[in-house]
Amino acid sequence: MSRLERWDPENTGFWESEGKSIANRNLWISIPNLLCAFSVWLYWGMLAKFIQRLHFANPDLFNFTFMNGGASYEGDAYRALMFTLPAVAGLSGATLRLPHSFMIAISGGRNVKFMTTLLLLLPALGAGIALQDPTTPFYVLLILAALSGVGGGAFASSMSNISFFFPKKMQGLSLGLNAGLGNLGVSVMQFLLPWIITFAAFGSLGGDGYTIPSGDSTVTIWIQNAGLVWVPILGTFAVLAFLFMNNLPQHDCGPTPVAIGKYLWLTLLGYIGATIGVLLLLAPWGGSVVLLKIFVVLIVSVVVTMALLRYVTPKPIQDNLKNQFEIFGNKHTWIMTWLYTMTFGSFIGFANAFPKLIDDIFGVIRVASDGSPLMNAMVNPHAPISSQYIWIGAGVGALIRPVGGWLSDKFGGARVTHWDTIIMIGATAGAGYYVSIAAASPTPEIYFMPFLLLFILLFATTGIGNGSTFRMIPFIFSKDQAGPVLGFTSAIAAYGAFLIPKIFATQIKAGTPHYAMYGFVAYYITCLAVNWWFYARKNAEIPC
Repeated sequence: MSRLERWDPENTGFWESEGKSIANRNLWISIPNLLCAFSVWLYWGMLAKFIQRLHFANPDLFNFTFMNGGASYEGDAYRALMFTLPAVAGLSGATLRLPHSFMIAISGGRNVKFMTTLLLLLPALGAGIALQDPTTPFYVLLILAALSGVGGGAFASSMSNISFFFPKKMQGLSLGLNAGLGNLGVSVMQFLLPWIITFAAFGSLGGDGYTIPSGDSTVTIWIQNAGLVWVPILGTFAVLAFLFMNNLPQHDCGPTPVAIGKYLWLTLLGYIGATIGVLLLLAPWGGSVVLLKIFVVLIVSVVVTMALLRYVTPKPIQDNLKNQFEIFGNKHTWIMTWLYTMTFGSFIGFANAFPKLIDDIFGVIRVASDGSPLMNAMVNPHAPISSQYIWIGAGVGALIRPVGGWLSDKFGGARVTHWDTIIMIGATAGAGYYVSIAAASPTPEIYFMPFLLLFILLFATTGIGNGSTFRMIPFIFSKDQAGPVLGFTSAIAAYGAFLIPKIFATQIKAGTPHYAMYGFVAYYITCLAVNWWFYARKNAEIPC
């Protein structure tokens, strides 16, 4: 039976006799579903990298003229355009987290997990088909990137759902496992895709590969496999979620068809908000307001989606949402959102941008041997093979997240967040320094290894901070409010998947990518101060 009749994890007798086994079953089915959701949501950074490689090897392949007056994009303009794909996926996924923040109480955990995984089949299969044709219009890829946003939304509902299954004393570890191993989908995807595109994995169903020059020979790439590989995997885990996960008794979601109908309605509202944001993003603003535009897009997407959720839903849903919206009257909701954006927003944003960032910084030479700028950047023949490294950072960040939860259970979330943020500031500043000297060097590859090591450290700090900040929330908020707060903070933090690629695109086009890193340092310093004042210092308002 999908809906449990009783659930009381704080009751030791109930927990030991039947609660623990049920909670663990839901957790271990939730994890691979969330892993796949992250994979499909964030594979657009990899797809952009693959498309860019094909185009620069053969300009006739994926020769986009989207919103460019019929003219082709060249050089850094094409690189900036390619960042639009992961940015749109990030924007959509973050916006979809807003309805997912409140969806568990309305539609039930099992129903939400099943439908989310099922909907991910659309962008996976769609990308697998679209990428078989090198003349596919860019707007088609944008639509598919936006559809993959449901995978980003999954995190908010998944974390909210798991928070109800475990007693408070186990929240740090259980949420850390769900989030950490779920986040591992980014690393799994970044490791899997460079391999799966090297052969005809799906035979005639997968279409023909693209043959391009590579050094003194040629290579054939089946870029479409990057989408197709997820179709059977998603189908399997969707079935497991439907058969073996549970809805909890305190979530009055109704019969399955009714719950799925409410899920689809809320998802549609999220997509409307995301669509408005994407249209604003694509609209030409021009001038020096590009960075301002990025933040306006974020604010409008959030406001429109929240207004739709509040006013354009059936009355029973409105009443449920009205109770959950009480979290916005608590200042700590906004403080924790600011802090969690530092950790998860950085993780997801850097993971989304990292595959292309390596190529754009270390795979290109922009200055001559005498240090004078080149009129046209040239491909670096000694560039690092990025596919050997791109999966490491996200993997470290994901795997170490449960450690952040465990350390917080032992020493306190605010204290762990404090020291973690200090290290994060140093790692980011150091990575920015190496980006600056690599961009101004005729041999950027010599600075790659220290950059990579600092970025791995940065990913590790985002992972530990993910666990520590999430552990703080159940101690700051009541049980009823903790779930929606967990969902909402993760929703806003997920805009890092949009902000960071767009900020990098802007700064790469301007020739100052290191400015982006220094801007992140300034933000992290504010987070250090806020966490210390409200939670970590002696006589803090809420020590946790």
